[in-house]
Amino acid sequence: MQKFTSRLGLLAMLTTFVASTAGAANPGIDDPNNWPQYHRSYNAWRYSPLDQINKGNIKKLRVAWVHQPGAVTHGLQATPIVIDGVMYTIAADNNVFALDAATGKVLWRWTAKLDPIVKEVFYQSASRGVTVGRGKVFVGTLDGRFVALDQKTGKEVWSTQLSDQKKDYGALFSSPPQLAGDTLFGGTTGGDQPIIGKIFAVNADTGQRTWTFEVPRDDPKSWPGDSRTRGGGSAWLPGTYDPTTDTIYIGTSNASPDFNHDGREGDNLYTATLLALDPKTGKVKWYRQEVPQDTWDFDAAYEALLVPDGKGGTSLVHLNKNGFVYVMDKDSGAMKNAWQYTENMNWAKSVDVKTGLPIEPMYPETGKEKLHCPNLLGARSWNAGAYSPKTRLWYSQGMEVCNIVASAKQGPVPGIGGLALGLSDIQLTDPPGKKADGWLGAFDPLTGKQAWKVRFDMPPLSAVLATGGGLVFTGDMHGVLYAFDADNGKELWRFNAGSGARGGPVSYAVNGKQYIAIPTGLGSHAPGFLTGAFPQIRDLPGGSALIVFSLE
Repeated sequence: MQKFTSRLGLLAMLTTFVASTAGAANPGIDDPNNWPQYHRSYNAWRYSPLDQINKGNIKKLRVAWVHQPGAVTHGLQATPIVIDGVMYTIAADNNVFALDAATGKVLWRWTAKLDPIVKEVFYQSASRGVTVGRGKVFVGTLDGRFVALDQKTGKEVWSTQLSDQKKDYGALFSSPPQLAGDTLFGGTTGGDQPIIGKIFAVNADTGQRTWTFEVPRDDPKSWPGDSRTRGGGSAWLPGTYDPTTDTIYIGTSNASPDFNHDGREGDNLYTATLLALDPKTGKVKWYRQEVPQDTWDFDAAYEALLVPDGKGGTSLVHLNKNGFVYVMDKDSGAMKNAWQYTENMNWAKSVDVKTGLPIEPMYPETGKEKLHCPNLLGARSWNAGAYSPKTRLWYSQGMEVCNIVASAKQGPVPGIGGLALGLSDIQLTDPPGKKADGWLGAFDPLTGKQAWKVRFDMPPLSAVLATGGGLVFTGDMHGVLYAFDADNGKELWRFNAGSGARGGPVSYAVNGKQYIAIPTGLGSHAPGFLTGAFPQIRDLPGGSALIVFSLE
């Protein structure tokens, strides 16, 4: 019996090894029918190789089915996961669904029983997705837990409390934790709160805690006095896991208080930093701090894009909220290039391509009012871009908006719903001499060379999807969904969804039929902040509908 069991174990190990190496050999192209993880593949391409829906027939795209979860607060912010004909997704307030991906029929639903404290926190209701693997559906909850559900039934398998919301000013999981083998990892909100931001890891099968990484480094040169204890730096967006090097990439948020560095005059590691971590121990393999002593709310939390470097290798491309793109060696973090992403820039002159450090940064000053471009929401919000291996272009959105900030010393933060912004006033505004707007652009991710750009009257906040059919899908704040020609940006299709798009479009196939799924319903805190520059946002309708399309 022991010998038989060992052989089964060996067979399982070999099967896993073959599957993982096959996927690693052609990431983003393998497993075409499914959308198995947040960015679809570990390289964060958000690319589907399916080409049944293409430039020639896109005008025949019609609604196949619609799912309305009934939870409208903040709209739909998730990127659905699709595996073998089943879609797993989440709506506001941690309502999780398993749906028949061909018909929209509800297979099961799980609604989190949340601690009432969630009604007091600032980042309430936000739910950006789930993770599926190892026979489970994993959720990061609004009351600070990782939860595992049975993939077939939706019944709870385990639940692990990780953040103490009373002590951590309501720090919660707005994004889904990610898998790195049998490690489940993720960070909370809290960059804007006077806390020590953390990244947590548990055993994915049992929920047992394995390690906790405190983002503000315990170093008095980096954090003088007791500033570390309220330094922020939480990693609030999903990280990625590279199985070829057994490495977690995860970005951290701004230092706290956001716009005032009085008392924290140091580099404030590891805030505004892209971290490469060992998944088994949580130890740092390398790091790239993109904004030392961040005083502009410039998170480094966005996706770590891995793209071919044209020389047989792979480069890591990383957009910071600060409006610069950093091109690095993916195994060491060494700088290869840096390029300006936003059109309107004044917080720094440029970035040193050798050191990655900002050149001539213009810091906010206590008691003074200053204009900074880009604004606190960044040159782009958290909605991810997409990369196509066919065109070798990266499709990503931008917002041309600045803010006027009056920096002020931070006093005590009242209540767990309070923010430590370090200012007396902030106003989002037009760039000097221009009208604020937004765009979708196509770039060479290594050089920044622009192929095309489409303008929008307001910044689009939907993630982007690129497909093998030569199409780029996204949506705007008005609720119009689009398909553009990936080569030249020509609009090929549009659909009025009724409420703005904020989540992640995906593509998948069931029984040989390709589908495009786009979450709609304008939400999150970004539109609220943007009303300063775009007052018309106040008149836009809310909503919450997952709309799925196929060819007629």
